[in-house]
Amino acid sequence: MSSETSTQSPDRKPRVAVVFGGRSSEHAISVVTAGAVLRAIDRTKYEVLPIGITTDGRWALTADDPERMAIAGRELPSVEDLVESADGGVLLPVTPASREVVYTEPGAVPKALGEVDVVFPVLHGPYGEDGTLQGMLELAGIPYVGAGVLASAVGQDKEYMKRVFISFGLPVGPYEVIRPREWQADPAAARKKIVDFAGEHGWPLFVKPARAGSSMGITKVDDLSGLDEAIAEAQRHDPKILVESLLRGREIECGVLEFEDGPRASVPAEIPPVSAHDFYDFEAKYIDSASGIVPAPIGEDATRRIQELAVAAFEAASCEGLVRADFFLTEDGEFVINEINTMPGFTPISMYPRMWQETGVEYPELVDRLLQAALRRPTGLR
Repeated sequence: MSSETSTQSPDRKPRVAVVFGGRSSEHAISVVTAGAVLRAIDRTKYEVLPIGITTDGRWALTADDPERMAIAGRELPSVEDLVESADGGVLLPVTPASREVVYTEPGAVPKALGEVDVVFPVLHGPYGEDGTLQGMLELAGIPYVGAGVLASAVGQDKEYMKRVFISFGLPVGPYEVIRPREWQADPAAARKKIVDFAGEHGWPLFVKPARAGSSMGITKVDDLSGLDEAIAEAQRHDPKILVESLLRGREIECGVLEFEDGPRASVPAEIPPVSAHDFYDFEAKYIDSASGIVPAPIGEDATRRIQELAVAAFEAASCEGLVRADFFLTEDGEFVINEINTMPGFTPISMYPRMWQETGVEYPELVDRLLQAALRRPTGLR
């Protein structure tokens, strides 16, 4: 498939549509991420068009106001608080013939908002990070930041992510999957499958949605008595659930960023145990602002090894732009990959930008590199 050529005029700045919010349970974190990205984009270099997707799926123009997108105490932000019109909507182009964005309101003539040269999709979770939005942008021929359709889908579904990693020889911990039809057809048999897994690998287990992020819906289960409640909590976010055994060791993360000569890894970070939480859950990450250690104090050899594994995971899943790769450093000194995140959080306290800052890439430069990589990349098959 041939590449589409941008119709950008040479005498105007590239226009960036920052798309955020969405229908997933990670809506609020996406808004926080968008606020940080909007604050960091160099306005002397780019024009910016903020587009929020409400929790019911409406695309809307929003205020370009990063301060209103931050977490206030324990209050999480939403797109609904930022929309300029309760009835207005935004339509992105659907064919490569035009990159014109249109604004509509009931009873009014549609208004052209100009062309978009690149989309920065800072959505987390289903309906945005999972390949759905990426597929729409591919159809429209619009460049965008981050992973393509396949890598986004693989990165969202933890089962298939692990299957890809195993096929490339990357170390993965024990896991079990309960699919929706299994649970619907015979809950007792599905439950026994988990109990047998626990018998082989031991308690506690972690029960989590297979296709969610930001530690949403994850429960640490110490014995059989807590299993049903944990399954119900995971299924509130995704009918397919993943069960993992406890890996004893240290949680280490590493960022990958696409440069002109290929992907490179950042210095790693360590997520230390959080005394007020059983594990690094949503509250620890975003409400109580548990802080990681950057760089991770793991020594030069281990640092080189995790950087190699992070880039290998990036390549295995055919990723583009950026990835945060999460590992366990086990008690016997081996790394086990837990997951990758193809659109990691960009909040002021998020680990991905902190790791790159420590590596020598400041936040505004990080955002600029991602936009420039997206503008260089041809649309269509690649």
